[in-house]
Amino acid sequence: MNTYEDLKRRGLIAQVTDEEVIKELINDGKAVFYIGFDPTADSLHVGHFMALCLMKRLQMAGNKPIALIGGGTAMIGDPSGKTDMRQMMTKETIEHNVACFKKQMSRFIDFSDDKALLVNNADWLLDLNYIDVLREVGPHFSVNRMLTAECYKQRMERGLSFLEFNYMIMQSYDFYKLFQDYGCNLQFGGDDQWSNMLGGTELIRRKLGKDASAMTITLLLNSEGKKMGKTVSGAVWLDPEKTSPYDFYQYWRNVADADVIKCLKMLTFLPIEEIEAMEAWEGSELNKAKEILAYELTNLVHGEEEAVKAQETSRKIFQNGGISGDIPTTTYSKAELDEGKDILTLLTDTKLAASRGEGRRLVQQNGISVNGAKVTAIDATFTTADFNEDGVLLIKKGKKAYHQVKTEE
Repeated sequence: MNTYEDLKRRGLIAQVTDEEVIKELINDGKAVFYIGFDPTADSLHVGHFMALCLMKRLQMAGNKPIALIGGGTAMIGDPSGKTDMRQMMTKETIEHNVACFKKQMSRFIDFSDDKALLVNNADWLLDLNYIDVLREVGPHFSVNRMLTAECYKQRMERGLSFLEFNYMIMQSYDFYKLFQDYGCNLQFGGDDQWSNMLGGTELIRRKLGKDASAMTITLLLNSEGKKMGKTVSGAVWLDPEKTSPYDFYQYWRNVADADVIKCLKMLTFLPIEEIEAMEAWEGSELNKAKEILAYELTNLVHGEEEAVKAQETSRKIFQNGGISGDIPTTTYSKAELDEGKDILTLLTDTKLAASRGEGRRLVQQNGISVNGAKVTAIDATFTTADFNEDGVLLIKKGKKAYHQVKTEE
């Protein structure tokens, strides 16, 4: 089985410019491809995870990845999938975030001996002359056509700033620049980036008379159509200081039954035949599949030692498919939890915090997680809808203190 066929069987491919061209590039190890990452935080998160895994897969097949850090485009902000304009960041914040991204990416991509490149579009975008851009790039973009792009259509009613309107031009210019300087012949991105990516291939064709390719990968959505990697308390980060290896493991251990096989296909490096055999699994076998998923992904992000430790801790807490009887329990009526309990109330009721003030400090210091996800908002509220598959809210304080919340039978 070739690389492209493997990607298709894993459900990773969404849209392509020319399937035969891309198939040949990838299968023959001739792809010099890039994926862009805007440094809007000081850590990569699960939303970036599938892109990193794709880069690793293609590099293993002999292709050359370019990780493009958007130090320049982050000054503008991508309107795709956003209802409001991003908060503007300083150059210093962006530079700090870029440094954090570089360190995390090295766990997935081999940058040694020119096997991969890591570049920052700030190196060319920040020095562009505005008049030169208008004259050299502007004529190749139709405003009418740009306004039909989904990323802009979604924002027209709420308001789209001229600042964000330029994002497609900047991203297209990135592809043009990488094509010229590094021989980059293929761009990958999320399915919501399709319009921006076509802008890049068109700019290359119009200015250089040459062809470049683009392919989007399927967005990582759960069975309800929502992006995975977010919880009621915030994003699931790859930085162990923001989401601990145990909490990261628990996030994947608690995915819905309907999502576990899809996640195994898209994110792990297990043979596709082995995963397809799991599609017939039911009941308790699916819990085994979730353990495999959680272990494989924690190993990828945090290493084998942390993955083993997280798995052992999880098994001690969730003994024999249920919650260990050694963990203190607080019980509420279903009606109480249906109305919702804010995190500070939960912490004081469970005695994990002596007061709401102490609870607030614990949350602000990233010392509290619920069902494997850090709680970062002091007004986070939980209901029975947030219970895990064992029918509890498992609250963790620090590294060792656990308390479970249940409803009355």
